[in-house]
Amino acid sequence: MTAALSPRAERILAGEIRAAARLMRDLDDRMPGAIDDLKALYPHTGRGYIIGITGNPGAGKSTLVDALISAYRHAGLTVGVVAVDPSSPFSGGAILGDRIRMQRHALDDGVFVRSLATRGHLGGLSRSTFDVVCVLDAMGYDRILVETVGVGQDEIDVMRTAYTSVVVTVPGLGDDIQAIKAGLLEIADVLVVNKSDRDGADRTVRDLMHMLDLRGAGGGRYHREVEIIKTVAAKGLREGSGVPELVAAVDAHRAEWAYDPEGAVSRRRARAHLGELVKSLLGDRVQQALAARGGLDDVAAEIAARRLDPYTAAESIAADI
Repeated sequence: MTAALSPRAERILAGEIRAAARLMRDLDDRMPGAIDDLKALYPHTGRGYIIGITGNPGAGKSTLVDALISAYRHAGLTVGVVAVDPSSPFSGGAILGDRIRMQRHALDDGVFVRSLATRGHLGGLSRSTFDVVCVLDAMGYDRILVETVGVGQDEIDVMRTAYTSVVVTVPGLGDDIQAIKAGLLEIADVLVVNKSDRDGADRTVRDLMHMLDLRGAGGGRYHREVEIIKTVAAKGLREGSGVPELVAAVDAHRAEWAYDPEGAVSRRRARAHLGELVKSLLGDRVQQALAARGGLDDVAAEIAARRLDPYTAAESIAADI
């Protein structure tokens, strides 16, 4: 059943940036009514191509995303960007510095950059990432770039969000074979060695090729070619940047593997999205159940005093949701 369009949803489908920004903020803050708008927008999604960018901290992911924006705009395509930054475990705040790196696109009507804080969400993505991507997709952006936090090998969620996953590393990280762990390597559809003007770039490429050979020996989903691209993202689109080659590699993956609006990749994304929504709803209900008991601190105090064991407490809270 398709939800009726609210005035805000209609404005978003018409391309109104301010309405979309407000909905994204409300979704991130879990404001009442925001999900209803998202329900109405969902039937209008499925046109944008989603590209995930993940990899080591300091690998230049934001600079690479900035260069990709320029490349796609040069090709006449519109670009939406979701840049996820880590939250402080103490204040809950985030710097959201990717907007600064992409500032030169701020006045371009064909580019929309939205920064999100993880708010404690593991896997390199914010809990609202799927929602914001949905809004950008409904607005008709041709390419949607999702840049993760850059916290290491656990950023597997990006594979579930994106049609094409780009994993970025750089030379000079010590043991290059350990620089990208198995989890990150296995989600890669395209591998990028950024800052390839540094010493050791060729060695990094050789190590990655060796790791791909080992990965391919296992057969299954990962027994296929993964292109390795050398880039110097700081050069933008100038000769020797490698960015046009990266765009070509993503397009090749899109054509040969990923672009199936009703196929296996889309079903994988739908499963992941549904799973995240269920976990989010259950998490909200857990918070409500804890609040009914005086809050997490009160329950923890009972456990610390040995008046209550954590297993019984957990079972009791779960029974209330």
